[in-house]
Amino acid sequence: MTDCMEIARKIVEETCPQRRLKLENIQMFSEIIRCRKFHKGDIILADGEVCTCLSYIEKGLTRQHYVKHDKDMTEHISCEGGVVFCIDSYFHGTPTHLVIEALEPTVIWEIPRDRMEALSETNADLAYLYRRFMEDSLVLSQIKADILRFESAKDRYMRLMNMFPGIIQRAPLTYVASYLQMSLETLSRVRASI
Repeated sequence: MTDCMEIARKIVEETCPQRRLKLENIQMFSEIIRCRKFHKGDIILADGEVCTCLSYIEKGLTRQHYVKHDKDMTEHISCEGGVVFCIDSYFHGTPTHLVIEALEPTVIWEIPRDRMEALSETNADLAYLYRRFMEDSLVLSQIKADILRFESAKDRYMRLMNMFPGIIQRAPLTYVASYLQMSLETLSRVRASI
């Protein structure tokens, strides 16, 4: 298993490639993160719970989903290097309607909101890191919204394949279709046409 300082460096390097954070600040960050391991099918965050952490995926694959009109809908799929959390619950401290599930054996590093915010108030490096988590999440949400609004089914699939090949290769096709807001039949036709 990766130790806290090693994974803290990795998270910082991936999240802040344009800025070198001071070693002592990375050390402070490493002291607040904690590792959790999940088996395939385990629930990381359940419907009705409050999301209090950002979860960085060191290893594995996760899916955020909800039920609408008795239909299971995939909101997000993420793999190594991704940060997952339920935005509304995280910021408002309210129970979530989303479920975060491990689709394969998964190792995440939790970054508690209260501790990260406390460090951010007095530390410019860690405030920058925290802001980058939020910026990356917002940009990814905007990209997904634009893809769903403006791109054809084939273009949506190609974009996902180019941006996140691990998801295409590892997630069940039912979840990929739901994530891309298309039927399984449409996804099959798109895949056959490529």
